[in-house]
Amino acid sequence: MRRGPILAVCLVFFLLAASFLMGQEVMDRIVARVENDIVLQSDLLELKAYQELVDGKSESESAILDRLIDQWIVRSEAELSRFPGPQDAEIERAISGVVKSFGSTEEYEARKKQAGLNDSEVRKIVAAQLYLSNYLDSRFRPSVQIDEKAIVDFYQNAVVPRAKARGQEPPALDASRDIIREALIQSDINEQADRWLKESRARLHVQKFLPEGAK
Repeated sequence: MRRGPILAVCLVFFLLAASFLMGQEVMDRIVARVENDIVLQSDLLELKAYQELVDGKSESESAILDRLIDQWIVRSEAELSRFPGPQDAEIERAISGVVKSFGSTEEYEARKKQAGLNDSEVRKIVAAQLYLSNYLDSRFRPSVQIDEKAIVDFYQNAVVPRAKARGQEPPALDASRDIIREALIQSDINEQADRWLKESRARLHVQKFLPEGAK
């Protein structure tokens, strides 16, 4: 049996595969370790691209990495408690909200292409953010208490001055009450979540591998 040509082909295939895998390792290197898990550069670049899509700019890579670590904390606890993921309809509504934040669908598509994202990547990020925000809401909303004084103070100190600065007639307090209450609830949830994340980070073993001067 002539083994020479077969072995040669196998060797070439092996070298090509090894070269490809080495390239993948360089392209998708580890940027952080959180406990026994890792955060990949592709995760960082994907969130960076999404920020550029929705905000027109992105945070520094260091700040984005901190966000990914915070997301790891929330996701780990949510999965441990078997928190359910968002329904398809909820994801679609959220994506629709992103699209409507642009002047037109064409503008959204152009910005999405410029950011280097496709529809499946946008859907994945939106679904992940919904999952995390829904969990934080379920975890902290029950402890939030908003009284009438807080609503009136917000109306007088924020809603009225903002309307007058725009040369508009302020909306009636009664018409604004539910919106103000929800805004105050969300603010309180964010404050509680920030404190919890800060305490959680202090207990974690985290190693970051971003190169010096990373933007």
